[in-house]
Amino acid sequence: MARIRNRRKPVAEMNVVPYIDVMLVLLVIFMVTAPMLNQGVKVDLPKVSSEALPQDNNSRVLTISIKADKTYYWTMGEEVDPDQGKESETATALPQLVQAVTAIMSQNASQGKKVQVFVRGDKAVDYGSVMAVMGGLQEAGVGNVGLITEAP
Repeated sequence: MARIRNRRKPVAEMNVVPYIDVMLVLLVIFMVTAPMLNQGVKVDLPKVSSEALPQDNNSRVLTISIKADKTYYWTMGEEVDPDQGKESETATALPQLVQAVTAIMSQNASQGKKVQVFVRGDKAVDYGSVMAVMGGLQEAGVGNVGLITEAP
């Protein structure tokens, strides 16, 4: 007589209920913390003193100034004192400024000279005006722009 064995296959399934619980807890944590990441924090930015950048003898300096009344000035080839400005600065509107910078960049490129561009913005000027100048400089082919600040 043949004996019938009660042969059971081992259970190969994993109990996933604890993993689902952990995933739900993580989902709740991310849902609670995600809105907190979108909020900004009010920060007073510090004034930083740093050493002046080394001058390149094969380059010229173009300084663009933005006054509080949103008028644009530029001067070429002279270092501008951040506190005083220069009498020789040329007043212009933004489209004419972009045209002038484009001409200056192409003229100096043909002569093999680099142009260092610096922007001096009055602290009363809004961010949009400075960004409009920087966008115009990018259109004119300026790759790097330095911002002139005052020492603390």
